[in-house]
Amino acid sequence: MAIRLEDKQQIVAEVNEAAQSALSAVLADYRGIAVEEMTALRRSARENNVYLRVVRNTLLKRAVEGTEYECLNEALVGPTILAFSQEDPGAAARVLKDFAKENDEFEVKALAVSGNLLPASQIDALAKLPTYDQAIASLMSVMLAPVTKLVQTANEVPSKVTRAVAAVRDQKQDAA
Repeated sequence: MAIRLEDKQQIVAEVNEAAQSALSAVLADYRGIAVEEMTALRRSARENNVYLRVVRNTLLKRAVEGTEYECLNEALVGPTILAFSQEDPGAAARVLKDFAKENDEFEVKALAVSGNLLPASQIDALAKLPTYDQAIASLMSVMLAPVTKLVQTANEVPSKVTRAVAAVRDQKQDAA
């Protein structure tokens, strides 16, 4: 089915807009995936704020032109589904990695982060990146650890004095 020029321009503009605000991108081959499974993938992508789109390779090349995802052009062979992470750099990788576990036909082709094209074997590294909330929680625990240790140390001094006085009292009671 032929796509009109206006529709092509709209697709290119939409993908380009998503690429401008994306933190990472993942390309995958979706051959052999049933419609129900693709619907589940799209639902999962929406829940994780991942822009997911099936785009013709020629249109995708034009859409990423001038963005940091221009490096993806090398991997644009065959049917391609594109996923852009909008808020969390590892979100698209996690969504597609989880989907690939359940579907043997689904194959991740390439990843792109900060203008660097990465092989599909690097999906685990990208998927393991912490979310924003996890990173903040980790930072807060690191910042809180010295303060907690200081309070515990300062609390030990009166405790030791109390134990020493109690020991002296017990000795005097035993002696009497």
